[in-house]
Amino acid sequence: MKRQNFLSNIPTNISQEIIETIISSEHIRIERIISMGHSSPENFWYDQLENEWVLLLEGKAMIKFDDESVITLHKGDYILIPAHQKHRVEWSDPEHRTIWLTIFFK
Repeated sequence: MKRQNFLSNIPTNISQEIIETIISSEHIRIERIISMGHSSPENFWYDQLENEWVLLLEGKAMIKFDDESVITLHKGDYILIPAHQKHRVEWSDPEHRTIWLTIFFK
């Protein structure tokens, strides 16, 4: 068993969003996502088969839904996005890194 730290080994240059799978099985996937001014491509919508639980550990971001509603997340905020709820990352803080803990499950 090796202890690791979710907030360590983060590059200083984040030119592209970083998505790392921490744990994956048939029923669950846990990811660490690091953003800095990144957003979803224009007119792109996630439409996932799994539920997605999102916790913002650091930074700020906005998630937009296909009904035009927008949720702004700050450090410590979390939401549950049900399977097939179309959404996109509308904005992430361009001045500070944003660290997401995402858990996908069926």
